[in-house]
Amino acid sequence: MLGYRHIFHAGNHADVLKHAVLTLTLQALLRKEKPFVYIDTHAGAGLYPLDDPRAQRTAEYVAGIARWWEAPATSPALAPLMDILRAENPDGELRRYPGSPSIARHLLRPEDRMVLFELHPADHQTLVEGFGGSAGVRIEQVDAFARLKAYVPPQERRGVVLIDPPYELKSDYAKVVEMIADAHRRWATGVFLLWYPVLSKLAAQRFVERLASTGIPRQLCIEYLPFIDDAAANLLGSGMLIINPPFKLDAALADLAKALGEGAASHCRVRWTVPE
Repeated sequence: MLGYRHIFHAGNHADVLKHAVLTLTLQALLRKEKPFVYIDTHAGAGLYPLDDPRAQRTAEYVAGIARWWEAPATSPALAPLMDILRAENPDGELRRYPGSPSIARHLLRPEDRMVLFELHPADHQTLVEGFGGSAGVRIEQVDAFARLKAYVPPQERRGVVLIDPPYELKSDYAKVVEMIADAHRRWATGVFLLWYPVLSKLAAQRFVERLASTGIPRQLCIEYLPFIDDAAANLLGSGMLIINPPFKLDAALADLAKALGEGAASHCRVRWTVPE
């Protein structure tokens, strides 16, 4: 399906979690000199104008990134993401929100590579206009569920794959598990970041348990549930499952959980779902 457009949700609470984890993960990989590849399976448009009528229609960023943009102090765990946000909005007005490709572009070195998949024709075209022609960047208009296997293992043998489908179809959950299991068989040392929505705590727990049952070791999970106490909320929050988290990422995510949860353990927590 091609109905999903991220512009309606750019900068919301799920983006804050996803992009904070992505930023911390990329920074961890940058601690070593050897080059790596960043693969984005559902790259979207790459950069989102928050004054776009579609973003204004839902204004989800107001309860998301705008809270941290306007906060008097920033947690060290959120600081790397906020630095990128300030670089995208140098005049101090929150007008543009960087998607995951933009975040990666801010952090990757000339020797690192970026591979971007996006199936939606309009978002793919925007991605090409913003990122096409850049050295070390490859953009494809493909179904990531079928295409990822062509890129793993990568030539660098180091890297991270961000997987964040819209989950428009219930079958996406099963496809995600199958894709990760296959990719891990091909590239057991790769870092995989999987975003998933939390529509109900039970459904999310069953999804995480299904990923654990694959037998893949070293699965770390962080969930941010800002609407866990809102009976009317359709989306309680979201989670990120990290396979092969880089050294000390678990400690960084614990700090992130404290910042996002604002002292309420039920709002954000980190746990190993499959131990090291």
